[in-house]
Amino acid sequence: MVSRMTLRPVLTALALVLGVLFAPGIGVVSGATDAFAVSKLTHSQATARFSSSGVTWSSSGGCSNRNVATCTSFDQLNLPTAQGAQTLKSATGCALNITGGTETGHASGTYSHWNGYKLDFGKTTCLTNYIHGVFSYIGLRGDGAPQYQSGSGNVYADEGNHWDVTYYNCGGC
Repeated sequence: MVSRMTLRPVLTALALVLGVLFAPGIGVVSGATDAFAVSKLTHSQATARFSSSGVTWSSSGGCSNRNVATCTSFDQLNLPTAQGAQTLKSATGCALNITGGTETGHASGTYSHWNGYKLDFGKTTCLTNYIHGVFSYIGLRGDGAPQYQSGSGNVYADEGNHWDVTYYNCGGC
């Protein structure tokens, strides 16, 4: 027979493990490529975060309409994606300018711009040197873009004139 003194710590540990496994957006069973429910931001919520961290953004169309490809929108951006950009700014100390967000016109897929997982950053020597020096080269993407992976699992693809970044998490925020 199991005593009450032995059973209580076991049940407490089990409750903690189950709490972690089933908490929204969290779980030790999910990997870097498992999609899960995340908090979505409005454009103004995202820009407030970016401004507070010194991250800038620009739009070739001078607009933020999610349904116009020449705009740069952050409507429906995942919170961990915004936090990932903030973490990148803090870690690199580089000037970061976002040139692509959740607007239409990017490739589709689960981990897409439209679904809030990706941001495009203008290329700078500072950012490129950081990515090459700190992250691991993981090979070419299907379209030939060289890819680098951060320690947290986020993927940085060199698309020539910008970095296309897939945020699976906030990058250690």
